[in-house]
Amino acid sequence: MVTMTSPACPTPARRRCSARAARSASCAPPAGHFPPQPHSPAVSLCHRQSTTNMAETEALEYITEHERILQEIESTETACVGPTLRSVYDDQPNAHKRFMEKLDARIRNHDREIEKMCNFHHQGFVDAITELLKVRADAEKLMVQVTDTNRRLQDAGKEVTAQTEEMIRCRVQQRNIATTVEKLQLCIPVLEMYSKLKEQLESKRYYAALKTMEQLENVYIPRVGQYRFCQIMAETLPKLREEIKDISMSDLKDFLESIRKHSDKIGETAMKQAHQHRTFNSAVQKQANSVYCNPPYMFNGKASNQDNEYGVDEDYENDEEVLTAQDLVDFSPVYRCLHIYTVLGDRETFENYYRKQRRKQARLVLQPQSNMHETVEGYRRYFNQIVGFFVVEDHILHATQGLVTRAYTDELWSMALSKIIAVLRTHSSYCTDPDLVLELKNLIVIFADTLQGYGFPVNRLFDLLFEIRDQYNETLLKKWAGVFREIFESDNYSPIPVENEEEYKSVISRFPFHDAEIEKQQFPKKLPMSQSVPQIYIQVKEFIYASLKFSESLHRSSTEIDDMLRKSTNLLLTRTLSCCLQNLIKKPHIGLTELVQIIINTTHLEQACKYLEDFITNITNVSPETIHTTRLYGLSTFKDARHAAEGEIYTKLNQKIDEFIQLADYEWTMSESDGRASGYLMDLINFLRSTFQVFTHLPNNNNDHAAMSGKVAQTACMSACKHLSTSLMQMLLDNELKQISMGAIQQFNLDVIQCELFASSEPVPGFQGDTLQLAFIDLRQLLDLFMVWDWSTYLADYGQPTSKYLRVNPSTALALLEKMKDTSKKNNIFSQFRKNDRDKQKLIETVVKQLRSLVNGMSQHT
Repeated sequence: MVTMTSPACPTPARRRCSARAARSASCAPPAGHFPPQPHSPAVSLCHRQSTTNMAETEALEYITEHERILQEIESTETACVGPTLRSVYDDQPNAHKRFMEKLDARIRNHDREIEKMCNFHHQGFVDAITELLKVRADAEKLMVQVTDTNRRLQDAGKEVTAQTEEMIRCRVQQRNIATTVEKLQLCIPVLEMYSKLKEQLESKRYYAALKTMEQLENVYIPRVGQYRFCQIMAETLPKLREEIKDISMSDLKDFLESIRKHSDKIGETAMKQAHQHRTFNSAVQKQANSVYCNPPYMFNGKASNQDNEYGVDEDYENDEEVLTAQDLVDFSPVYRCLHIYTVLGDRETFENYYRKQRRKQARLVLQPQSNMHETVEGYRRYFNQIVGFFVVEDHILHATQGLVTRAYTDELWSMALSKIIAVLRTHSSYCTDPDLVLELKNLIVIFADTLQGYGFPVNRLFDLLFEIRDQYNETLLKKWAGVFREIFESDNYSPIPVENEEEYKSVISRFPFHDAEIEKQQFPKKLPMSQSVPQIYIQVKEFIYASLKFSESLHRSSTEIDDMLRKSTNLLLTRTLSCCLQNLIKKPHIGLTELVQIIINTTHLEQACKYLEDFITNITNVSPETIHTTRLYGLSTFKDARHAAEGEIYTKLNQKIDEFIQLADYEWTMSESDGRASGYLMDLINFLRSTFQVFTHLPNNNNDHAAMSGKVAQTACMSACKHLSTSLMQMLLDNELKQISMGAIQQFNLDVIQCELFASSEPVPGFQGDTLQLAFIDLRQLLDLFMVWDWSTYLADYGQPTSKYLRVNPSTALALLEKMKDTSKKNNIFSQFRKNDRDKQKLIETVVKQLRSLVNGMSQHT
C-alpha cells in the first residue's frame, strides 16, 4: 500500500481536479435555493434526460483522467509518484475505486504482453544453454594444460628472477648513493655558512652574521629545506637574531652610559675650542685695529685682559693637543646597533628607543645641583654637561642618516633652552657676589658661542644675559653701597692737608681738582674737600669698569654699551650714593661742622660729573653729542644731598634750640621781674654764637667755598632766630598757660631784649642792616604794646600801614590780655574798693571787647 504525502507543489492532474471541482461548485445552486418542482410530465422528462447526459459526460472525463494518471505513473520515477497518486484521492468520492479498476485492467494487459514476448524468445534461450554445456568439458582440459605450463615456466625462471632482483637491488643502491651525494653537495654549503655564522657570532661581527643569516634563509636553506637539520637551523635563526638584538642593545646601553660619563669632558673640550677660536679672532682684530684702539683700561689696579674674558682656566690655552668628541667616545656601538636594527627591519624601534633614552639623559643633564649657585665650578660643570650632550647629538646627526633629525635636535634644544634659562634665572638670583655673576656671564657667553658654532640658536641666552646684567648691576650697587659706607665712616670730614708737591699731585691724580688760588699757595696747604671725595670718585670709576666688564662680548654696539654704562652709573649716583649720603646726613653723630663739610664735598663731586662723562666717552668711543646719549644725573643727586645737608643743619639747630627752650622755668604770676635775663636763654645765645663762629672760621680757600659757607651760615642763623622767636611766641600763647602777670611780661621782655642784642651783634657776617632783628619784630611789638599799655594807639591805628603795632595780631593780643585779666581778678581781691584798679579793670574789659570785635570782623571778612 502506498502512503500518500502532501505534495510540495500541485501536479497537472491536481490542477485539473481542482478545476473540475471549481466548475462543479460553480454549477451547483446557491445555498437556500430550491429547484422548481415539476408540475407536468413534460417537465419531468426533460429533467431526467439532462441528468443522464451529465452522468455520461462525467464518466468520460473520469476515464480520460485515469488514463493520464496511469501514463504519468508509468513514465515517472518511483520517488516522484506520490503527488500523482494523491490527485486520485483528491477527486470526488469513489473515484479511487474506479481508478483501481482501471489499474487492474492495465496490469492484466501488460501481463498478456509479457507472456507473448516470452513465448517468442523461449526457443533461442534453450539452444544457448545446450551449447554452453558442450563447451564445459573442453574448458576443464584447457585449465589443466595451462596450469602445467605455468609450473614448468616458474621452475625455469627462478634463477633469472633471483639475478634480476639482485640487479634491481644494486641499481637502487647506486641510485641512492648518487642521490645522497647530490643532496650532500646541497647541504655542505648550508653547513659551511652556518659554521661561518657561528664564527661571526663568536667574534662579535654581528652585522656580518646578520648578512650570513639572510643568505642562509633566502638562498641555502630553501634548497634543502625538507631536511630536519635545516628545519632546526631555520628555527634557530630567529633566536640568534633576537640574541644579536639583545647584545647590540646592551652595547648601546653601555654607549649611552659612556657618553653620560664623558659629557662633562666633551663639553669642556668643545668650550675650550670655542674659546681658543674666539681668542684667536679677537687677537687678529686687535692687531688689525691696534692703531685706533685706546690703551687698556685699569681695573682694581690691573689691566683688563679681554683674551680671557670668559673666565676660562688658563690651562685651556696651554694644551698642545685638543681632543674631539670622537677621541673621547667610541661611537661604533651606536653605528653597529643602528645597522643591525636596520637589517632586521626594526630601525624605527631602535630610533624611538635611542631618542627616548637621550631625552631621559637630557632631563638628568638639565637638572642642576642645589648648590650650583655657590661657586663658578658648579656652573661650569653644568654647562660642560649640556654642551657635551648636544655635541654628541650633533655628531650623531651628521654621522648617521635619520637616527636623529634636525627637527628632533631643534625640539630637544628648545626644551633644553627653556629649562636652562629657568635654571639660570633661578640660581643667578641667589648670587650676591658680583664677581661670581661676572664669571657666570662669561661662562654663558662661551656656552652660547659653543652651541651657536654647532648650529643651535642662542638668542634667548643673550636675552637672559640682559636680565642677569640688571641683577649684576644690583649686586654691584649693593657692593658699592658697602664701599661708600666704609668711606663715609672712615672720613674725618676735614679738609685734606697736603704737605708737599708730591702729596698734592697724588690727590689731583685721583680726583680732577684744579684751583688757581690754591695752586699759588705755599705748602703746607689744605684742599677744601675731605678724603672721601677722591675715594668716592675713584670708586665710581671702578664701578664703571666693573659694569663695562659685563657689557663686553654681548654682541652689542658701542652705542648700546655706552647707554648701558651711563644708565648703570646713573643708578649708582641717584640711588646708591644718594641713599648713602642721605643716611650719612641723618646719622646722629654727624655734627654741624661735618654737615658743612658734606655740603662742600657734594659740590666738588657735582663738578666732577662732567669728567665721569668724558671717562665713559673715552671707554666706548661714543661721541657725547649723539642724539640718544644718556646724561649723568649726578648734578641733581648732589644738589639733593646738599639741600638735605642744609636742611639737616637747620633741623639740628632748631632741635638744639628746643632743648634749651624746654629748660625755661618762668614764674608767670610774679609781681615784678628779676632785672636780668633768664639763664637758659643766655646759654642758648652763647651756643648759637659759638656755633656760627665755627661756620665763619671754616677754611674757605676760594671765593666759591666762602660764598657757599657764608650762605649756609646766614640761612642757618636766620632760621635759628626765626625758630627762637616762634618758640617764645608759642610759649606766651600756650593754651595750658592760663594766667600771666605784668611782672612775667617784664621778665619775658628782658629775654627778648637779649635775643635782639644777639641779632644786632652780627653773629654771621653778610646781613644787611637790621635784617636779622626783624625775626623778633612780632615779639617786640607785642611786648611793647603791653609794656606801654598803648591800647588807644593800637586800636586807633589798626589796619594802617604806618601803624606802630602793625605786626600785632588782634587775636594774639586778645589771648594774652585775657590771661592778664584773669590774673588781675585773682590777685586784687579788694580792687573794687580802689578807684585806679577799677578803672584799669574797666579799661581791660573795654579793650577786650574791642579786640573781640576786631577778631570777629576779621573772621567775617575771611
